[in-house]
Amino acid sequence: MKKPSWIYLLLLILAGEAVFILPFVLPRIFRPTVLEVFELGNVELGLCFSIYGLVAVPSYLLGGPLADKFPPRKLIAIALWMTALGGVLFATYPSFGTLQLLYGYWGFTTIFLFWAPMIKATRVWGGDTSQGKAFGLLDGGRGLTGFLFGLLGVFIFSLFLKNDVSESSLVERQEAFTYVLYTSAIIITLIGILVWVFMKSGIDERKILLERITFVQIKEVLRLPSVWLLMVIILCAYVGYKITDVVSQFANEVMLYNQVESAQVGTFLQFLRPTTGILVGLIVDRFKITFWLFLSLVLCIVAGVLYTSGSIAPSTTILFFMAVVIIAMGVYAARALYFGVMKEGRIPLVLTGTAVGLISLVGYTPDIFAGPAYGYFLDTYPGEQGHRYVFWMLTGFSSIGAIAAFTYYRLYQK
Repeated sequence: MKKPSWIYLLLLILAGEAVFILPFVLPRIFRPTVLEVFELGNVELGLCFSIYGLVAVPSYLLGGPLADKFPPRKLIAIALWMTALGGVLFATYPSFGTLQLLYGYWGFTTIFLFWAPMIKATRVWGGDTSQGKAFGLLDGGRGLTGFLFGLLGVFIFSLFLKNDVSESSLVERQEAFTYVLYTSAIIITLIGILVWVFMKSGIDERKILLERITFVQIKEVLRLPSVWLLMVIILCAYVGYKITDVVSQFANEVMLYNQVESAQVGTFLQFLRPTTGILVGLIVDRFKITFWLFLSLVLCIVAGVLYTSGSIAPSTTILFFMAVVIIAMGVYAARALYFGVMKEGRIPLVLTGTAVGLISLVGYTPDIFAGPAYGYFLDTYPGEQGHRYVFWMLTGFSSIGAIAAFTYYRLYQK
């Protein structure tokens, strides 16, 4: 099968991160700022993420077969435009109740219309020999896109603050952050236009699409051990990814950085994502991709132990940044690889969307429980103690994920 062009992959990368900028990337980088300007506690922001997850989880299942029936680029472009539209409401600083509804809406636009088409399009680009490269470059490229959005966001936020962040009023911070939100919404809309016009595979799409999905095909997918193992692996790795949301808050509350400095730490974390993903993508196809997936979860365990040890403090800056690098390498390598092992797990290309929907139904449930869980720890045990409980959560889930990944490796090593 002929491989689509590099422009196809580039647009897929831009779209793959742009759709999550408003609901997740900006709140991750600007977490202390978002909590203040929206007047939220950690639990309340976590509940917004939970509403997103409650809509997203069935959307994974119901939206999966769409990717096996319609061309990915059309679904992806529509998802981008609908997500950007939600950014207009986001920029009005709505009430907590409206914010929950908005996150539910984003759960639909970013998952039902987007997720499975993105994964299937990546498998199409990777072909028979470059699955590791395809998914590594996808996640690395998405990380670079998020990093650039972060840099742009920090620049715009700093530009429109009339005073130093510590001296500015809440209204001034809201005004500056509004410019960040509107700029993001405009860029997301433009990427949607580019995807619709230019992201064409150049292959006969009838070979990768089905006229209808039957229960026989769904049962065929569910009989595969790789599908069940990936449910566990992705669930555990995704808990780790969700916990990276609190790294900038850790910098603010434990390392005692101000809001701009903690946002810079969040941006540095975003920079490590493309570095890890691209490096993994370039080398992993030469080795056993399933074993690299196992090693990435082992790194997550190491990072969790470092953060829970109590040895990271304002006086140990180097150790703090070492821990940031280790958690980034583990979490982002896992994200780059876990869908890249679908071919080794003998999941048919034509049923990718259906398989992704079933796997994601379980794998992405942390969208429901992770936010409230770490929000509870951070609000109930303020400061270092709460963060320590959060990173114990990382250690526990990563250990389970590592066991499942090692089982996958042993099962499909030949």
